[in-house]
Amino acid sequence: MNVRRLIPTTAVAGAVALGLTALSACSTSDAADGGNGDKLKVTASFYPMQFLAEKIGGEHVAVTSLTKPGVEPHDLELTPRQIGSISESDYVLYLKGIQPAVDDAIKQSGVKNTVDAATLTTLENHGSEVSGHDHGHEGEEHADEHGHEGEEAHEEHSEGDGHNHGEEGGADPHIWLDPVKYAEVAKGVGKSLEKADPDHAADYKKNTDALVAELGELNTAYETGLKDPATKTFITTHSAFGYLAERYGLTQQGIAGIDPEAEPSPARIQEIHTIAEKEKATTVFFETLASDRTAKTLAKDTGLKTGVLDPLEGITDKSQGADYIEVMESNLAALQKALGAK
Repeated sequence: MNVRRLIPTTAVAGAVALGLTALSACSTSDAADGGNGDKLKVTASFYPMQFLAEKIGGEHVAVTSLTKPGVEPHDLELTPRQIGSISESDYVLYLKGIQPAVDDAIKQSGVKNTVDAATLTTLENHGSEVSGHDHGHEGEEHADEHGHEGEEAHEEHSEGDGHNHGEEGGADPHIWLDPVKYAEVAKGVGKSLEKADPDHAADYKKNTDALVAELGELNTAYETGLKDPATKTFITTHSAFGYLAERYGLTQQGIAGIDPEAEPSPARIQEIHTIAEKEKATTVFFETLASDRTAKTLAKDTGLKTGVLDPLEGITDKSQGADYIEVMESNLAALQKALGAK
């Protein structure tokens, strides 16, 4: 995480105090009656959380995202008004570790129904250099294991197989890019909404089941679509795809780290040259919300193509799809093309 782009905790604390003072007449106890007898007021930290809240909450929730379309979530700075709106919420859904400013504001908001998506699944460390399996046939075995034995096998692997993917220290927060992990989070969000608003529990359960089924179909499409690639290695400017790589037996080679704007070292760029040649990689992927300069420079130097692999941190008019499912389908098509999968 790029520290220079984070808001000092003291600034957040001051803004929180301002927000809470301005909103002292408001109470977070409105959750019990569904937000003043109307829709449950839900605050989501950024798009992957917003998508879950809207799909599962349906007609019973009014969702506000703290991160506007087109804003890189890692760069988010909260206004006192936004911080105040958090404390007014009936329910807050966020992912700890992506946006420190949001983490601090939520911690101090006093909202009762606050859900950290990171607690609803198992997080792992994925380093900037190798995220995913770079262990020969072992990658295939794990991909098969995950595909056929489900959550238990994956949790067992993540906690006990001894692979250390973390070059930067700390867990990789990009869990939503693995449809299986995202489905685990969806189940947890559904249960927490049932508790926060029991009057509509049946609808939340129904919506959760429908979304989990949809994510299951997406997982199957990825398993089938990436089953027999010519190469298992893909190169990306943003090391956001470690969970996806691990799920489907691929190897992500990140030019830089989990921070999308980190500058790669000359040594790392030279290493990518060697890896691309050795692993027969064809494409350098960049994303929609960050600069493509590094990808284009590297591609030019190595004779590789460039392509878009969207980490789905936000939806804009440049996105290859209208929502999470559509963009993930576009990502699958891009990976199939780059990896030579049929």
